[in-house]
Amino acid sequence: MISLAAIGWPVLDRVHVLGRFAISPHGVGIALGFLFGSWILSHEGPRRGVSLEHVNAMVFWALVGAIVGARFFYVLAHYSEFNGIGDMLAIWRGGISLLGGIAGAVLVNIPIMRRYGYRFFQVMDGAVIGLAFGIAFGRIGDLIIGDHLGTPTSWPLAFVYKGGNLAAPYTCAAGICRATLQGGRDIVIMKGAAVLTAPNGHVLAHGVGVHQTALYDMVSATLLFLVLYGLSRSPRRLGVLTLTFGAWYGAMRVVEDFLRVDKRFFGLTGSQWTGMTVSAICVVTLIAWAVRGSRPSVEPTPAGGEGGEPAG
Repeated sequence: MISLAAIGWPVLDRVHVLGRFAISPHGVGIALGFLFGSWILSHEGPRRGVSLEHVNAMVFWALVGAIVGARFFYVLAHYSEFNGIGDMLAIWRGGISLLGGIAGAVLVNIPIMRRYGYRFFQVMDGAVIGLAFGIAFGRIGDLIIGDHLGTPTSWPLAFVYKGGNLAAPYTCAAGICRATLQGGRDIVIMKGAAVLTAPNGHVLAHGVGVHQTALYDMVSATLLFLVLYGLSRSPRRLGVLTLTFGAWYGAMRVVEDFLRVDKRFFGLTGSQWTGMTVSAICVVTLIAWAVRGSRPSVEPTPAGGEGGEPAG
């Protein structure tokens, strides 16, 4: 099968400015994704009765919660790889969880929503539109640094390595990148080839490149954003957008992580267990709502003051 070499590129893990000072494209992508997502919420929130002042406050605490949650859940899933508390807190060395960041941002804002008098779905229905866009945009940074790479493949969208230092767990030298995975498996990626081997040397998979799951996630999140934006243009019951996001994105993370080389627990990655749980809850809730019959639609309205709710 012929691979589209156009999707291969030299990865860039750091951009050096002012001598030894370096900026990670990964961090820049996350920051811009968060800013764009927040900007969308600043427009969608007031349409649902959430004042702009309160949106700004919740965005600030979402940033704090996202940083803490992203690191906490990554450390939890890779606990054996850290040497003490100091190493766990060194977030600048890399290692964060997107789903952990989302969980942290949501959890830290629940008491704030209650204090301002807003309903959970009233805030989240606007937030998930910006969140989907932010995820899609933020994945650009993952593509630049060569993160979230999967197993070897030769399918038409295989990522073909063309030089540079791949993100952890890979170490690269002389144009060859290697990593030792869970269970003693080894993966080697070089220009035009990738091989995954078992501890006994048996070849488990090979191809011209590897699955680039960050690319798949970017495409999925972009489609999800378009769907949520389209749904939001008509009156919907509160919660439909939030549950649609959870069902879609949770399911996609389950599918994508089958292609990733990551630490697994009882056969699944931490993201798969989380995504499967969230997706199942959201799907069951949407089905239950459909069976019981929809409540009157909720028309988004401009904010009418503190704690204002959309008119039913």
